[in-house]
Amino acid sequence: MQIKSQKEKREKEFKIRCYKFTLGVMQLIETLPNKKSYWSLADQLFRAASSIGANVIEAKSSSSRREFINFYQIALKSANETKYWLGLIRDSKTGDSTLAGKLLEEAGELSKILASSIITLKGKK
Repeated sequence: MQIKSQKEKREKEFKIRCYKFTLGVMQLIETLPNKKSYWSLADQLFRAASSIGANVIEAKSSSSRREFINFYQIALKSANETKYWLGLIRDSKTGDSTLAGKLLEEAGELSKILASSIITLKGKK
């Protein structure tokens, strides 16, 4: 029973981490210049970043292992897209570049966790 509670604890911590990540992205977006060229970038960044946690949450109510894996794969794709947008913000030196860099690191960590989870899930029959 201890193993299950440890697994549940890790899953809960991961969900919280995704949630806090999205909040951080929201804070970063508020630091961007209010210029037309950044509106689309901010929209794309927010959609991709919020999709990570949303798909992790959706996976919990999956009706099959295949569907669960699919939600995690979508979350991974969103994490990778998020890294692209965060890199643009960091390298353009607009908004809070330091925060963008920290969020970029966290997006990388979330990607690694998701990829590892997908590999593990696909390996189990």
